[in-house]
Amino acid sequence: MRYNKIRKMDIANGPGVRVSIFMQGCEFHCKNCFNQETWGFDGGEKFTDETIEKVLNACDKEYVEGLSILGGEPMHPKNIEGTTKLAKAFKEKFPNKTLWVWSGFTFEKYLKEKPVLNYVDVLVDGQYVDELHNPTLKWKGSSNQRVIDVKQSLKKDKVILFEK
Repeated sequence: MRYNKIRKMDIANGPGVRVSIFMQGCEFHCKNCFNQETWGFDGGEKFTDETIEKVLNACDKEYVEGLSILGGEPMHPKNIEGTTKLAKAFKEKFPNKTLWVWSGFTFEKYLKEKPVLNYVDVLVDGQYVDELHNPTLKWKGSSNQRVIDVKQSLKKDKVILFEK
């Protein structure tokens, strides 16, 4: 598994100041994707335990509200194990900070049963659809995507949208 970049101060991908990691590799290839450099699975840097430590150290600042994991596609079968390991380490170290994940896979069809969701607070799911692009949407690029409260959705066994 590989990652493309780490942003230590990101205000665009979730609420507040966050640390963001962009995983490398995606097979969706959405038209006009904002992050096409993450499509290839062989680009970027090798994702290791040292990468996890680097991310956790960046999150260990009082002003950092949480971690955002994007891509590429962090939930791709080639990436989900590393994403899960990072998510687990983050929530164990920072139980009061939020973890947001973006995925082209949907909650119901692919992600609902994945162990990674035990650590995720908010999931933005669904592939970006250029024809449904709307720059006024908060935390998503197209109107088909959903911002999901994962804990409530798992508890109620149905999608509950994030309302904050």
